[in-house]
Amino acid sequence: MIRTAVFFCGIWLLTAPVALAAQPTDWPQFRGPQQDGNAGSTQLPVEWSEEENIVWRKPVPGFGASSPIAFGDRIYLTYYNGYGLSEEEPGEKENLQRHLRCVNKASGDVIWDEANTENADKAADYRGFVALHGFASSTPVADDTGIYVYYGSGGAAAYSHAGKLLWQKVLGDKTHAFGTANSPVLYEDLVILNGFVECGAIVALDKKTGQERWRFDQVNRAWNTPCLVAVDGQHELVFSSQGTIRALDPATGKELWFCTGIDDYICPSVIAHEGIVYAIGARKSTAVAIKAGGRGDVSETHRLWEQDKGSNVSSPVYFEGYLYWASEGKGIVYCADAKTGEIQYQERLEPRPGLIYASPIVADGKLYYVSRDAGAYVLAATPEFKLLAHNVISGDDGVFNGSPAVSGGKMYLRSNKFLYCIANERPRLR
Repeated sequence: MIRTAVFFCGIWLLTAPVALAAQPTDWPQFRGPQQDGNAGSTQLPVEWSEEENIVWRKPVPGFGASSPIAFGDRIYLTYYNGYGLSEEEPGEKENLQRHLRCVNKASGDVIWDEANTENADKAADYRGFVALHGFASSTPVADDTGIYVYYGSGGAAAYSHAGKLLWQKVLGDKTHAFGTANSPVLYEDLVILNGFVECGAIVALDKKTGQERWRFDQVNRAWNTPCLVAVDGQHELVFSSQGTIRALDPATGKELWFCTGIDDYICPSVIAHEGIVYAIGARKSTAVAIKAGGRGDVSETHRLWEQDKGSNVSSPVYFEGYLYWASEGKGIVYCADAKTGEIQYQERLEPRPGLIYASPIVADGKLYYVSRDAGAYVLAATPEFKLLAHNVISGDDGVFNGSPAVSGGKMYLRSNKFLYCIANERPRLR
């Protein structure tokens, strides 16, 4: 069973479960309406290429590892330029510009593009792991009130749908050799951000003013986006950090429960289905399931299972009783029984995908995995491994770090050079 969601009073609410979720109209945040990569019954193409099923392709004048989002008739995405486009010659930090770009969903034409130079000189050096994803790795989030972005040491910012900067708030100037990549989450009148790298805390800001409303400091080596989990008509804000998975009251930041987690730094975001939280991560490759809704230390009472398989970067997806994910570096995809954690398959993708940083989506019973530079893989979302297609866009030698967005029967995918609209129809605009 899959739950659908409705947008009411500035928050996504879960409705009663139905047999199959309808295709989403909006994909307003990282991994979609429920933060889980589920596109319901949307029928996306299995195959695409330079000549097939690309409705339009538009160049992006800078790099970015963030994912596009869809809200109304628009697509929003972030990118950067001015510094860090080449590791050999990165340029000068004071020239760094982070951009929020708004394009027409039907045509890809640019509606507006706003540059931001806040704290540019405080950005991390463009080298090593930072060079793998750069300075625009956080996916925006949007609702009726505007678009909210996080630029790491450049701070959080709010924009109107007309492109006006409403406020900006720097959370801290600290940087890390890994860079920063987590995305903002909206809850009622709050923008919630994991600022572990910049200030060592999860921070909630007022949507209207950008003023701090609450702060939770017990965040340890967490690079993931917190997830809103519905439990008995209430919401918990769940995130995974080194050694501990925690749930907070999203309205106040008060800790609700914590559980023994994965003892390493954590990049993948948790997902939830019917009150069960699933977390994977770390170099030791681990997956954990926890029943939400507890109080205090629930390690002995609510921790359901642990499995020694996982991913160090990308997040999992749930579909019809099974979890699916890809190892970021081994080229192996996994399927596990969501009730028991038992591995149903672990298969190496061929041709070899290289690194996979994007998180998968599931649509109409198919899984979509996007590699950084070896194309996208489409698999059947079943506990038996079945590769349906391997898709490469020959005219794009850029890096694909962002996860796909789905809206109105179309998939929106970005590399660090182009933004694509992919669908089961003939090209109209290129």
